[in-house]
Amino acid sequence: MSRFSLSSTVKLSSGYDMPIIGLGVYQNFDCVPACEAALKHGYKMIDTAEMYRNEEDVGKALKSSGVKREDIFITTKVIQNSFGFESAQKVVESSLKKLGVSYIDLDMLHSALGGKQKRLDAYRALLVKQQEGKIRSVGVSNFGVKHLEELKEAGLATPAVNQIELHPLCQQKPIVDYCRSNNIVIQAYCPIIRGDFSNETLQAICSKIGKTPVQVLLRWSIQRGFVPLPKSGNPERVLSNVDIFDFELSSEDMAQLDGLDKGDAGAISWNPVNCD
Repeated sequence: MSRFSLSSTVKLSSGYDMPIIGLGVYQNFDCVPACEAALKHGYKMIDTAEMYRNEEDVGKALKSSGVKREDIFITTKVIQNSFGFESAQKVVESSLKKLGVSYIDLDMLHSALGGKQKRLDAYRALLVKQQEGKIRSVGVSNFGVKHLEELKEAGLATPAVNQIELHPLCQQKPIVDYCRSNNIVIQAYCPIIRGDFSNETLQAICSKIGKTPVQVLLRWSIQRGFVPLPKSGNPERVLSNVDIFDFELSSEDMAQLDGLDKGDAGAISWNPVNCD
């Protein structure tokens, strides 16, 4: 029997607890129903972004759900087009207004694109907003080891989280190893490979244990210590996706999934971790 649940959390370096799984809302332009279903049935985290253009919908769902603000972990991100010190601060204020909240649990730089100086300035802006109490934890997304080292060399606080594409076909091992050695929690986007379940190894494991590909992939992610962010606009699927706490993948199953890694060739998203 699994020792995890939807209420399980991981401790961030900022001192706050983050749920071990959340709902992603990328390309979900009417995400209110999915978010309402998720919050009603025990999800504790929703991951949005300036670029997704649905922060207002997330805010509506949070309000209509009746769930207390302090019981929900909200993540958003500043896109590279808004990098720079002043512009990034403005985006944080805009996100707060759209979400209808007084603080953001985790705000991140959406990528390392845009050039070194602009991303450093934007990261400093997030740290200022954290000092003001408007952000609780500061993180990054799509940062490679080089970009994380830049933050260290600049004397800036280590990000609490790095959100990267992560699933059995694209395991980003150098970045994962770096993050683990520096107490950076790893969030996994595209954890269910955008619905491409054609891999024979995955299919065989699903048939053997009687679980869906989504459930197996999310279980792999959690057992590897990642924080997956499955996306769905279907309220029923939002619930079935996280029916993963009544089983564990065996060491043999885990090893077989680990063996599917294709490195960068396995990426299915933009995955700009090697940008300048």
